[in-house]
Amino acid sequence: MSNQVNIAVIGAGIVGLCTAKKLQDQGYSVTIFDQQGIAQKCSKGNAGHFATEQVFPLAQASLLTKIPSMLFSQNGPLKIDWRYFHCALPWFWKFITNMRSAKLIANTKALKALNFSALLAYQSLLGRKDFAKLITLNGSLLTFEDTTRSDINKIYQQYKHQGVAVKWLSGNEIFSLEPSLNRQIKNALLFTDVGHSVDPYALCQHIYKRFSAAGGKFQQRGVCDVTTSDDSVTLRCTDQSGAQFDKVIVCTGAWSKQLSHQLGFDVPLDTERGYHAMIKHQTSLSRPVASAERQFIITPMSSGLRVAGTVEFAGLDAPENHQRTDVLMEHAAALLPSIDNTPASETWMGCRPSLPDSLPVIGRSPHHRNVYFGFGHQHLGLTQAAITAELLAQLCNSEVPSLDLTPYRIDRF
Repeated sequence: MSNQVNIAVIGAGIVGLCTAKKLQDQGYSVTIFDQQGIAQKCSKGNAGHFATEQVFPLAQASLLTKIPSMLFSQNGPLKIDWRYFHCALPWFWKFITNMRSAKLIANTKALKALNFSALLAYQSLLGRKDFAKLITLNGSLLTFEDTTRSDINKIYQQYKHQGVAVKWLSGNEIFSLEPSLNRQIKNALLFTDVGHSVDPYALCQHIYKRFSAAGGKFQQRGVCDVTTSDDSVTLRCTDQSGAQFDKVIVCTGAWSKQLSHQLGFDVPLDTERGYHAMIKHQTSLSRPVASAERQFIITPMSSGLRVAGTVEFAGLDAPENHQRTDVLMEHAAALLPSIDNTPASETWMGCRPSLPDSLPVIGRSPHHRNVYFGFGHQHLGLTQAAITAELLAQLCNSEVPSLDLTPYRIDRF
């Protein structure tokens, strides 16, 4: 392939970085644009969990009865800022419409297709040696404290039915794997084919360094306008400078709505603000551990434990709500008694780009022959970045994609 084909990737998060590197490996000349720098948002602060087991959309009818108590609980996993409530209503209405049985089945199938290809795509992108260094394949645990065995069995059977590799553990089976966990945990599901990163930011930097060393370019500028013609794309940046390319790929995460609208698409993208707290503490925790009841996750990382989770709807610009990280710390101490009264060494908030059907936008613009999209991965940006990059590279090569991209089209809403 001629290296004279120039592609701009807008967004330097994990999805944009994987996409840029994959395109470069295919022989394209690639320039990344991002006003904030390399991996400065969710790609830096995520839970580090390659959640390939999460094949079920968030929009499930069983959630409806739980939402009121979740909203009004101080320690609940979901919070909506009352000042943002009217802005979030259209998103929630579309979210509810995706709870219909036919939608749930179709969206589960589409999520599963991406997740089941995710780690193989990373292995292809990174190479076997770097994959083994950067991604730890030690599974993950989903713990249960109060959930009845019959309800756990329903959850277990749902995962089994979808082909997810899972084992049901109880009692000493749990503590032989993770002896530091609270003995109040009665049951757990072990997802055996799941991986995690001990430093998601270092993973992003590794991909970028390889991209840069091979001649890839980075411009620390924001892009506010995309103008297309039959054979080129012109970008106008926030500093009023311009640049011309053969193709452009929009990977701007939670900030994708504006560019999509400018290109003619009304995408119901909203932001699920997530939080993390870092704890400098050494435990025997050797894999990500999530709580089914508390709805959060603890991941062992190179710099300590990362406690992550919760969902907050408050828009892109609201300041960090420190109460949300206080809640995470309380839940963490309940699962790991040895960290009780240990202060957080760092807190963080990031904006997950979420669509009401829990599916990302992946594909070529139906209105522009040289514009492509890869955004809206909600809680699964880290998980699905490499497979998204693989699919976008196939489209740029005019190949038939390895997955049916119909469920991820930008004009599906």
